[in-house]
Amino acid sequence: MWKTLRHSLPLQIAVAAALAWLLGTAFGPIENAEQTTWYPLLMLAKVSYIGLLKAVVGVMVLLSLLEGISNIGNVVRLKRLGGATLLFYGFTTTIAITLGLGAALMMPEWQPLTNAPPVDESINFINQEAAGAGAIATKLITMALVNPFAAITQGNLLAIVVFTILFGISLIVALPESHPLFETIRGLNKGINTMVAGIIKLAPFAVFAIVFQFSHQGDNDLFGQLFSFAALVFGLTMVHALIVLPLIARVAGGVGFVSLFRSISAPLAMAFATSSSAATLPVSMQAAKEELKVTPSTASMVLPLGAVMNMDGTALFEGIAAVFLAQLFGIDLSTTGIVMIFIMAMVSSVGAPGMPSGSMSGMQLVLLAAGIPLEAIAILLIIERPLDTFRTAVNVQGDLIGATVIDKWQKRFD
Repeated sequence: MWKTLRHSLPLQIAVAAALAWLLGTAFGPIENAEQTTWYPLLMLAKVSYIGLLKAVVGVMVLLSLLEGISNIGNVVRLKRLGGATLLFYGFTTTIAITLGLGAALMMPEWQPLTNAPPVDESINFINQEAAGAGAIATKLITMALVNPFAAITQGNLLAIVVFTILFGISLIVALPESHPLFETIRGLNKGINTMVAGIIKLAPFAVFAIVFQFSHQGDNDLFGQLFSFAALVFGLTMVHALIVLPLIARVAGGVGFVSLFRSISAPLAMAFATSSSAATLPVSMQAAKEELKVTPSTASMVLPLGAVMNMDGTALFEGIAAVFLAQLFGIDLSTTGIVMIFIMAMVSSVGAPGMPSGSMSGMQLVLLAAGIPLEAIAILLIIERPLDTFRTAVNVQGDLIGATVIDKWQKRFD
């Protein structure tokens, strides 16, 4: 049992959350907790984890996305296959976000926490009066066109994504595919992902702190609401995986339901086990070429790009999570807020690293768009990893279906 606990981060998080809830409930409301010696130290675990996450998220998104773009290849493939790939991935991601946001908004509202942590002074709220399309576009452009170094220091992920796309395309045009710079980018990305993996191992301490804070303040209804949130995410993820994506594969790719899942069963199992679309990429490449009969040149282009930029399950999760956390923290979402969540979920899912809990970086952009405290990420961590396994499998499924559909289109074009 101890060996299993030591090697299983989801189990560690679950144990930390359960232990914190039990202790918080046993202690009950604590008057002047901030004046004690142990409580500030406990809260330091939460603050440290959020701080570490914010410190690396900008560089992580930049390197992850830059590597994905560099895998596209030369400018000819960029114009043809790259354009078709981005169009397909944008289409399926839009469906996923619409499905998640629509269902979350139609559900009965989750009850606000009675003692939510204070909003960080550094968080910028969306102007609720700026509901027009022009105002939204102006705000997005203002956010996007920022010095990249300033964007990294400020945590402006939208500006980082825009700069990275422009810079990545420029590198493809200016340099040969075998240039050492591309290998350097891959090495740096591997290094930052290793660093993030180490930070994620600290998640149980942050989860313990945040759950204890809520439970001892009388917020025991948090777990019931987390269960309903997880059930909604799981149900909609299955709808997207078993209905939406197979329908696209049948209509646009000519692949039947049974044949599709028989061909992609190995990549789905790998994605479920590792919670990493990047780690699943070699298996996906093999299945695309041998089982789905995708042309090698198409597979080598579409699948690496999809491992970084196609995150249907992540986008669906982020849309629902934003509504859930907004209601949990008593934040009224106007039309502007909903539109911003939609756009930011689309943008942040593009930059989400294909690794376990990679969506937690992009989730910051969505939270900032809705004016939700970044501390809310710790609440998602309680239930995020079990859900991550399913949505990673959906991400990989979308990559393989995209490769099949685009390859069929490419053959017709040729």
